Order: sequence, then structure tokens, then C-alpha cells
Amino acid sequence: MNLALLGFLMVATFMTLIMTKKMTPLVALIVIPSLFGVIAGQAAGLGDMMIDGIKNLAPTGVMLLFAILFFSTMTDTGLFDPLVGRLVKLVHGDPLLILLGSVVLCAVVSLDGDGSTTYIITCAALLPLYKRFDMKRIYLVCLLMVTSGIMNLTPWGGPTARAASALKLDPATLFLPLIPGMIAGLAFLLGLAFWFGIKERRRLGHVHLPQREAVDVADLGVSQYPEARRPHLRLFNAALVIVLLGLLVWGILPLSVLMMIAFAIAMIVNYPGVAQQKERIAAHAGNVLSVVSLIFAAGIFTGILGGTGMVEAMSKEVVGFIPPALGPYMAPITALLSMPFTFFISNDAFYFGMLPILAEAGAHYGVDPMAIARASLMGQPVHLLSPLVPSTYLLVSLAGIDLADHQRFTLLPAAAVCIVMTLVGMIALAFPFVA
Repeated sequence: MNLALLGFLMVATFMTLIMTKKMTPLVALIVIPSLFGVIAGQAAGLGDMMIDGIKNLAPTGVMLLFAILFFSTMTDTGLFDPLVGRLVKLVHGDPLLILLGSVVLCAVVSLDGDGSTTYIITCAALLPLYKRFDMKRIYLVCLLMVTSGIMNLTPWGGPTARAASALKLDPATLFLPLIPGMIAGLAFLLGLAFWFGIKERRRLGHVHLPQREAVDVADLGVSQYPEARRPHLRLFNAALVIVLLGLLVWGILPLSVLMMIAFAIAMIVNYPGVAQQKERIAAHAGNVLSVVSLIFAAGIFTGILGGTGMVEAMSKEVVGFIPPALGPYMAPITALLSMPFTFFISNDAFYFGMLPILAEAGAHYGVDPMAIARASLMGQPVHLLSPLVPSTYLLVSLAGIDLADHQRFTLLPAAAVCIVMTLVGMIALAFPFVA
């Protein structure tokens, strides 16, 4: 059977099952690709494909495991209590200001280039406010993810580095003309946050905390375990987080290794007793298991999708489907294709498998490969909605939101931001509308 058709059917079946809640993402990520791999007649090689996929995502799984443990531990110690206290005083119980602040805070924190770290820090700071004021957490998850998708275009972010590597381009030259589009995307998102805020104001009004709660930040539930708080170590813990984030940006060691070391130091200093350490790990074991298990299951999906040749066949089929008359419009076509394809397949598969084919096709019609590379980055806000993105599971897990609900709610805003960035990108001459 045609591999491209099988690939599209596999993705469609998978998405239908999880969005209609007929199957959990964990089970679907394992069962659906295995079934389609057998249908493709490659049952004998499925084991190796699965292992290869798991190996590729293993560093990410380890990083997320220790990132969750580290930042959860920092939350337990009460490190983020003062930050939330200041936020409470700043927003004065106004849902609109909280929603606008969510975008601004996420944009700043996202400069570290790592989505998982961004979600952990921003959720630690903002989620208690949303819970205390009974605001809709689906708004928070939507705003954080789309903001992260915009900021993910920085040169040290994964997509830009991949696009530059695939086409052998300079990342800085690739990135700079994208800045106007990113600013426009953030402005649009602030407008969306304003609209959400108006709706929440109508529903909730201004929330007035009792005087005791306004002073006592502990009642907001940032650190849920009073016995685990370490206020006398707050300066040390803050320094540890700052050093960790600095090293993440510097790239002195692999991300997973940095997280492991930071977690070990945090445990030794804050909870020197073995019983205390076991207690803190056990407190967050459920969250860790739910996220990391999905990462390794996603490895099976991507391993089979790539190992069977489905990704390559899907890419060639899509490029071959573009009529010659549309060849001069390859830049905006690439921008539009980047939304569904970075959703259905991994960034690696899209940028290293499909992007060179799109760039070659564009070159035949006089479209510069640099323009194709920039256009290919426009779909990143939608990409982060993909069930193949590890940090997405972390975000919905932290916020207590169902993945399918998040996808249904956020897809339209994410696509709108992609379109805004694409239009402004063409206006700012990052890439042309027509060759």
C-alpha cells in the first residue's frame, strides 16, 4: 500500500481517537503506529524502529523528569511565594491584568529557549492566581503555549537552528528579519488576552481578597506543603535557579545533565535527610510518571513514522501535489504547510526531511532558500499543539487541563497568530509573496 497514504491515515486515526477521547494519548501513541507498521508490511523491523525512536527522545525524557522534580522542589521550598505575592498586589484581583501579565511573563521567561522550563516557571508563578480567583485555566494554557511558540523562533531555539542546519544557513541572518512578525504575533496575543480578560471580568468581576489573605501569600497555595518550606534558604535557591538558567542559555552541558545536577544540589541543601528526600520525590512521582511515560510513547510513534519511510513519502507527495503555476508562491505555501506538517510530524522530520525538498522546489521558481527557511518557521505556534511535543504534556499536566480540550480551544488562536506572523513577515520582506 502507498506509504504516504498510510502515513496520512495513521496520523488522522491517531488524532481522531485522542480528540474524541476514545483512547488516551499514551495508549494511542503505542497502539496506532504499531498497527499501521504491520499494515505497511514492516512488522519484522518494528522493534528496531521503536527503540531508535525511544533513544532519540530519551534525553528529553530524562530532562523533563528532573526538570519537574527540580522546579517542583523549588516550589515546595517556597521560592516562588514572594513573586506570587507581588503579582497579587500588582493585579489587584483584576482578571484582565492577570491575563495580560501571563503573556508578558511568558515572553520574558521564554528567552531561555526551552519550553519545558518556561512552562514550569510561569505555571509556578501564575497558576495559584488562576486557582485562587477561579479563572479559567484553559486561557492560561492557551496564552502560555502560543507565546512560547512565537518566542521559539529565537536563534538558540530548536526550529530556527534546525532550519539553518538543514539548508546550511546562518541562524542569525535567518532570524533577524523575523522579528517584526514576532512582535506582531505578540501584539495579537496581547489583544487576545485582553479579550479573555474582558470575558473573565464580566464573569468574575474584581476579586477582593480578605486582608489576611492579601498579606499571607501562603494561603494562595504556591507551596502546598508547609513542612517542606525553607524560607531561610530562599536566597540560595534563587541563586541556584538563576545559575541553572544561565547555564541553559550558555549550553555548557546537556540540558538533561544540568537538570540532574541542579536537582541533586537542591535536595542535598534543602532536604539533607534521606527520609525527607524520599518524601519530596514521592510527592511529585505521579506528575513525573504521567509526563515521562508519554515522552517514550511518542518515541515509538516518531520511530515508526520515520523508520517505515512514511515521513519521506508524505513529504514528496505534498510537494509533488503543488501545481507548477503555484511555484512562484512557494514561500507563503511553505508557511501554510508548516502549520499542519509540524503538527503531524516532528520538527526534525519536517526541517531535515521536508524543508530541503520545499527549498529545492522553490529554487526552480526563483525563490531563495533563505526565504523558504524563514517561511517554514511560521507554523511553530500550531506545532506546539502537537501530541508529539513533550513540553505540551508537561503544560497540560501542570495546569490540570485535558490535552484534547486544550487542542480544540487553542488551535484557532494559534493558527491566527501564525497567519499574522506570515502576513507581517511578507510585509517586512522576510520572505516574498511571489518570486
